[in-house]
Amino acid sequence: MALKLNAITFQSPTCTSFALPPVATLRSPIFCMASTLRSASKVVKTVKKPFSPPHEVHVQVTHSMPQEKIEIFKALEDWAEDNVLIHLKPVEKSWQPQDFLPDPSSDEFHDQVKELRERAREIPDDYFVVLVGDMVTEEALPTYQTMLNTLDGVRDETGASPTSWAIWNRAWTAEENRHGDLLNKYLYLSGRVDMRQIEKTIQYLIGSGMDPQTENNPYLGFIYTSFQERATFLSHGTTARLAREHGDLKLAQICGTIAADEKRHETAYTKISEKLFEIDPDATVLAFADMMRKKISMPARLVYDGRDDNLFDNFSAVAQRLGVYTAKDYADILDHLVSRWNVASLTGLSAEGQRAQEYVCELSPRIRRLEERAQARAKQRSRMPFSWIYDREV
Repeated sequence: MALKLNAITFQSPTCTSFALPPVATLRSPIFCMASTLRSASKVVKTVKKPFSPPHEVHVQVTHSMPQEKIEIFKALEDWAEDNVLIHLKPVEKSWQPQDFLPDPSSDEFHDQVKELRERAREIPDDYFVVLVGDMVTEEALPTYQTMLNTLDGVRDETGASPTSWAIWNRAWTAEENRHGDLLNKYLYLSGRVDMRQIEKTIQYLIGSGMDPQTENNPYLGFIYTSFQERATFLSHGTTARLAREHGDLKLAQICGTIAADEKRHETAYTKISEKLFEIDPDATVLAFADMMRKKISMPARLVYDGRDDNLFDNFSAVAQRLGVYTAKDYADILDHLVSRWNVASLTGLSAEGQRAQEYVCELSPRIRRLEERAQARAKQRSRMPFSWIYDREV
């Protein structure tokens, strides 16, 4: 994934794109994880540093899960080994970026590059804006591994821990690392984009980090990753379809292969959350509602190229317009997870849990009512220059 990715644009005066407009207060006293899972949590006020890009950073909450909940994840070590690690592929059986790129050792290398560039020449600029956004998001992988490694009870304590959770985090990162490598090399060879501006964007994004408001809490973290991996799968799947429509079957294969990885990772994360719903439904449904109230912010929310303070919004609008990742996708993912986890059928919940259950089960129609407006705004948005494509407007 990039726990990734990609663009969903819901523009409002108070709402960053790639997130839903607020349909309730940011942190509900009813559904906030603090109500049941917070022990000695700390609220950390972030201070803007001279290095930071010009983006607002919200107040951060850390360590919101009490010790008795941490013990649940320690008890799930053997379960994770049998049910999560099976979704990893052995390195020797895995694809590698070079499988899809011109072979530099071949006498036909220059001809292969020429063919790649000729195919890329037929693809419109707006597609490349979205593909660059996807690639930049994938290349910010160090940030995502860092975020996963903040989650209490499942982190890699030493950097080489033999626990199942730690093995998953490292191997997931290793599998995801190929995505950015492959897209980066393809874009470099295509000649269609300004690689220096893209490289600056990647450096800015990794340096900015991310805070999906998961509070070092794996209940929240695994809800987030379940949602985000499916978003990534959908986004790469759509770029594959569009590449095929533009006649570049090799690029379609590249994007489709990445999408397949994301789908496999989605399966693992949704399985973890499914297990949590089974053994601790009240805390898990509270976490689900809490993340949906906060809104699932995409990993590239802080993307910046050194010029455009609204780069994320502008990129999101292009993705919405092309149908790569839309408000409808956001609602579809929510519906999928509610169904996958049988949220509507949960029983034995506390009063707070029942309100959380009702909230997530009734949220999708509200989101769908925003789709038409979001799509109309994207179509009406003025053409904007992107430094990634040499300041051409799309």
